[in-house]
Amino acid sequence: MDLFSRSWAALRTAVADLPDEAFAQPSGCAGWLVRDLACHLIIDAQDVLITVATPAHGEPTHDAVTYWTVSQTPPTGDDPLDALIVRLAAAYREPRLLKFHLDDLGAAAGRAAVLADPAMRVATKDQVLTAGDYLDAYVLEWTLHHLDLVAHLPGVPGPPAEGLARTREMLEKIAASAFPASFSDADALLVGTGRLAPTGAQKAELGELAARLPLVLG
Repeated sequence: MDLFSRSWAALRTAVADLPDEAFAQPSGCAGWLVRDLACHLIIDAQDVLITVATPAHGEPTHDAVTYWTVSQTPPTGDDPLDALIVRLAAAYREPRLLKFHLDDLGAAAGRAAVLADPAMRVATKDQVLTAGDYLDAYVLEWTLHHLDLVAHLPGVPGPPAEGLARTREMLEKIAASAFPASFSDADALLVGTGRLAPTGAQKAELGELAARLPLVLG
């Protein structure tokens, strides 16, 4: 729960501190500018608020790792929801409005996470999870999108080291394989999710795992 809060606070602070011109730069998400990514984070905050307010009464069916669906097809930006987010982001017109909405909803999502009982069962995406597992899954979401945010913005602080380490741990469980120890946590995440093409040397180190990448999470 604490790592969720720290990862989310770091990401929101990074967005809040961006100059206006940064919102027109590309992000690490295919087909999305930084403004589109910021708009997506607003939707994420809404999802967190909805989920922690949606109790479930059955036994958990998923945890922080199995919450994710996995494919090997990277997003193209043509998905209807992805396209909608681009239109929504453009409708904000001014970066300050995006910042305001993200700060408003993001702070509320952060407070809801702190107040949630980690053992409480919640429902989302036809799944039942403990609130603790659901919020742990979002450490991965925040960390990957923080990497997306800074992909073309040198000098903007990246995600917390502990968030990177936890996200790598979850991605390795999803992959059922460890990434080479020579890979930094950030490189393991970027290469593992297809955000960065491996070099020839990295591909050799990955061995059989290279054929199963990228791991596209949804």
